[in-house]
Amino acid sequence: MTYKVGMYGGSFDPLHIGHLNNIIKASSMCEVLYIVISWSKERDTVSKEIRYRWIYNNVRHLDNVKIIFVEDNAKDKSEYNRDMSYWKAGADKIKEQINEHIDVVFCGTDYIDTDIFENLYEDSIVIYFDRNEISISSTEIRNNVYKYWDYLPPICRETYVKRVLIVGGESTGKSTLVQNLATVYNTNFVKEVGRETCDIAGGEELMNVDDLYENFIRQKADEMSAVKNSNRILFIDTDAITTKFYCRFLLNNKEDIRRCDNLANAITDINKFDLVLFLEPTVEFVQDGTRSDEIASDRIKYSEEIKDLLNEAGIKYYSLGGKYIYRFLHAKKLINSELGIREV
Repeated sequence: MTYKVGMYGGSFDPLHIGHLNNIIKASSMCEVLYIVISWSKERDTVSKEIRYRWIYNNVRHLDNVKIIFVEDNAKDKSEYNRDMSYWKAGADKIKEQINEHIDVVFCGTDYIDTDIFENLYEDSIVIYFDRNEISISSTEIRNNVYKYWDYLPPICRETYVKRVLIVGGESTGKSTLVQNLATVYNTNFVKEVGRETCDIAGGEELMNVDDLYENFIRQKADEMSAVKNSNRILFIDTDAITTKFYCRFLLNNKEDIRRCDNLANAITDINKFDLVLFLEPTVEFVQDGTRSDEIASDRIKYSEEIKDLLNEAGIKYYSLGGKYIYRFLHAKKLINSELGIREV
């Protein structure tokens, strides 16, 4: 049977494939299906705008689906069990927004025998979808998002990806460690843009201010792109703080340095890293033809200068010294203890 107007609501915090399974079924039974996003300043962990984006991009191929918002003022969901006025207020807002008769209301079987929707929507049919068909809940996901990662639609995962930044001086094994970690965690990584711009310039000493601007902007842009397709975690080789160090090291013009400092500070202000690993200069320096002999001559001095910039920016980091195997094992241990993520 096809109904004219249907309604399916929830907080969708987060959206999962159980929700989408129900939306697809409900939309096939209605001429128009309204998805109601219940949002609350008190309880939401993800903004209503992001949740709208999640749903919209998963149902945009369904022409009969419309999405609306309803604000929920309860401080805790348990208040719904104590005070039916919250249910009544929500239903009144939904009816006002839809502004036409709701023929059918869809909900999960966890509400069977409560008569909540039957009482709120007296003139509507209530259809229950089996919650065990895809046995998952938003609460379970919020409590352990990485355990239930596969229940999240791809567009939702970006919100929960952890960012691990790996920094340090020249030839400390950043690029190798980033790629090795990305391999064992079955995810992707962001390479250091500066390696490419340096190679194009013909060496560090030949880089100009525009090369450094490119390093700042492309590094951040590459991170923003890569996070959309990451599996739980994204590894990033170098950041704006390190590029700020190189601006001061390579440039002589005070105005160019000032502009680079401003750009570095602006990008650092919006960066959000969940774990920062600093690689100490305790492995052999490898001169690949693009690296600085001056930095090679006093690696500890220049390594400390990068640390000073990190400290100045208030960025917490863990130092990894020793040989390559120790760094690799120490990094994995920190990822587990600090982020709660294990290798695949």
